[in-house]
Amino acid sequence: MSVTTYGLQNIKKELQHLPSTQMAELLLRLARYKKENKELLAYLLFEANDEAAFIIQVKGEIGFMFSQLPSQSYFAAKALRKILRLINKYVKFTGSKTTEIELLINFGENYLQYADRKTSYKPLRLIFAKQLEKVRNNINKLHEDVRHDHIPDYEQLLSDADKKLQWLNIIDYEL
Repeated sequence: MSVTTYGLQNIKKELQHLPSTQMAELLLRLARYKKENKELLAYLLFEANDEAAFIIQVKGEIGFMFSQLPSQSYFAAKALRKILRLINKYVKFTGSKTTEIELLINFGENYLQYADRKTSYKPLRLIFAKQLEKVRNNINKLHEDVRHDHIPDYEQLLSDADKKLQWLNIIDYEL
């Protein structure tokens, strides 16, 4: 016998009928089972109301992780993937494309500062290239008014990358 999995609409309807005390008990029980559930609940309760401060905190954490980046290309690539997993988790918490763009541009700036730019290790290069592509696609998906806020930062990142990375063809990543 297996437990039936209900859709979000059914769960939403059922949750609307519950009293607040029972709702709190369910949330605490859900948070007990997975660390990510606890982190999401903590974000929603304590940090969602001040997203700018949350972004600054995440950028600081990312900067620290970059400062600890290993010098060997293989281990640096593993560390960069770990940083990207962290960024993706926080982006999933916020649910905002603008936050994702800000954090990925910050990732690119840190990459240019801390990663070995002269390496021939292809995975290390591809990590940066894929993030540039992701930022470009996300900027193109935004509304025009919001898009113009992020274009200068992205173009500055491309300009810096063009100066520091001989292997990068920035024409492929222009908006």
